[in-house]
Amino acid sequence: MAATTDLLDTIDPATGKVITQVPDATSSDVDEAVDRARDAFRPGSAWRSMLPAQRARVLWAIADAIEAHADELAELETRDQGQPIGIAHQVSVAAAAEHFRYYAGWVTKLAGETNPLSFPGTFNYTVREPVGVCGLIIPWNFPLMITAWKLAPALACGNTCIVKPAEQTPLTALRLGELLEAAGVPDGVVSILTGGPAVGAAIAEHPGIDKVSFTGSTEVGRSIVRAASGNFKRVSLELGGKNPAIVFDDAPLDQAVGGVLQGGLLNSGQVCAAYSRVYVHASLADAFAERAAAAAGAMRLGPGLDPATELGPLVSIEHRASVEEHIRTAVAEGAQLLGGGERPDGELADGAFLTPAIFAGVSDDMRLAREEIFGPVIAVLPFDDDDEVVARANDTDYGLGASIWTRDVGRAHRMASAVRAGNVWVNMPNPLDAAAPWGGVKASGWGREMGKDALDLYTEVKSVWMAVG
Repeated sequence: MAATTDLLDTIDPATGKVITQVPDATSSDVDEAVDRARDAFRPGSAWRSMLPAQRARVLWAIADAIEAHADELAELETRDQGQPIGIAHQVSVAAAAEHFRYYAGWVTKLAGETNPLSFPGTFNYTVREPVGVCGLIIPWNFPLMITAWKLAPALACGNTCIVKPAEQTPLTALRLGELLEAAGVPDGVVSILTGGPAVGAAIAEHPGIDKVSFTGSTEVGRSIVRAASGNFKRVSLELGGKNPAIVFDDAPLDQAVGGVLQGGLLNSGQVCAAYSRVYVHASLADAFAERAAAAAGAMRLGPGLDPATELGPLVSIEHRASVEEHIRTAVAEGAQLLGGGERPDGELADGAFLTPAIFAGVSDDMRLAREEIFGPVIAVLPFDDDDEVVARANDTDYGLGASIWTRDVGRAHRMASAVRAGNVWVNMPNPLDAAAPWGGVKASGWGREMGKDALDLYTEVKSVWMAVG
């Protein structure tokens, strides 16, 4: 927590009302958190002296604490971010617990290796050591889950951490900080600093921070790379996406429509891997667009705390305005809006709600097909053959995810190989799992989070030579 007396409102996007206020940290608060983290990381500290099996038990206890407080955390996530309560339970909270449990298992397996040298009279071995103090900068779309998928491997590897949640959605991170302390994480090992972009910038620039992990926009990712150059701190980035879904002429149409909508509209489309460019074979394109528009129009909007809600609000009124601007631009450029893109009235009028927008008549040069919108907007684009659609799918600055829909197993493998993306899903929406690596190529980021690959982000390899002759 920050020592500052300045406060930020955190707002329920379903009602537009203030939930509570949190500290707006300053650069001095960052300095203090870094000092505490460096002290907690020093040789001989409680954290550095903890045996691997003991550290594993701490991570396991964190997972247990998250599950024990699942109802509380899910409600906090829903009120703060807007996601439906079922998503908060089944995705956000469940995944957060699973990440800590998964990385608890890795703590006792961070082994080095011996190397067969050709230099006479020597023996060489390697050890994995923690990077040091890690700044973890969290986005607002899945705040609890993404905090966990950064924090769990960082702690498993023995680092100390400063967590900066998005200013729009700080509440579950603050509660998680309390659970960490109760689970046995020593003082200073994890600090939670709430505040605006200036706090993230101070973390990226700070010479006492050894590594930054950031999830968010590509534009901010570039600024972090520039800021990190001062002390050459390590940087990993999970950034934006303009993810294609490719529906071939042999795909089961209803299954493809349902899967694409699920993959494109989860959390009201506020997902980096959302299917937002949907390339459909020309023989199916009109039918696909019509069915998608009808199905999207039938989805139930409402407050996330209502169990019947399928689509909650966008994270803020300001973000809704940005999405609406994209919709207006698409119409002005000639795209055909088949349905949606409207603000509901009545009980939902004060919230940041927007009905899902489905477009046809989209060309690849439109902003709708090129820019990340991060909202409930899907563009349907027809294609004629395999080579054509691969070239069009890859014609983007981004490379986070892609989806392929076909009954032909050979074609599925060929397309998975040809599409330039860090993640490919075949005949399914876009789930994540703690055991599977996650990340993008091109402007979608650097490095891989989750799975054993994340251990490389939070460790350094030390090579030790011994003279034995």
